[in-house]
Amino acid sequence: MSTTVAAAYCAEATRRVAALAVCILLLTGSLAAAQQRRPGGDFDFYVLALSWSPSYCEVEGRDANRQQCAMGRPYAFVVHGLWPQYERGYPSDCRTSERDVDRDIVRSLYDLIPSWGLIRHEWRKHGTCSGLSQRDYFRLVRRARERVTVPPAFRRLADYRVLSPAEVERAFLDANPGMHADGFAPVCDRRYLREVRICLTKDLGFRSCPETERRSCTLGRVVMPPVRGG
Repeated sequence: MSTTVAAAYCAEATRRVAALAVCILLLTGSLAAAQQRRPGGDFDFYVLALSWSPSYCEVEGRDANRQQCAMGRPYAFVVHGLWPQYERGYPSDCRTSERDVDRDIVRSLYDLIPSWGLIRHEWRKHGTCSGLSQRDYFRLVRRARERVTVPPAFRRLADYRVLSPAEVERAFLDANPGMHADGFAPVCDRRYLREVRICLTKDLGFRSCPETERRSCTLGRVVMPPVRGG
């Protein structure tokens, strides 16, 4: 093969590989966009995430949401979200005609989710995939929160507490008969307990969820800062 022919052959091969790479990227992007635009309601169970607000406020510092973390706001466990899940993975940003959250709904949720921005985010990313209207989804969020009893020891801490993730889990299991050990996951960030995640059926019964449980905190000890103003 002459040098000229070889060069032409290599140039054509390079063009084909480049075209194939572009096609793969376009296809991947189209699939991801299609998945995000899918209608809600197609999922297996929920995860209720309860955030320990003092940890969030202390770790984030100046970057923390002031609506949640200003002094005089004594939040303990607050709702981070109620997330539709698959057995592996989860849907997000599903199709909806209700893009923003009605102000009356937002105001009614501040005892559960003390952040206007978080309420809007949770609806767009997770609530839209529930298959429920905005109003019905947030009613379900309240019912899910009422389904879980926060152990008395964690309702209002007056001082820092250091304990193991296993102690947190045991306290929740004791306070909630029927809760599954493999359906509960304490989540930590650095040395802080950031939140607990509890798996619930679509009817809000307790259930197992091995994939969620595998993400449990692996630290030996975690810190729970006190409730502000507590």
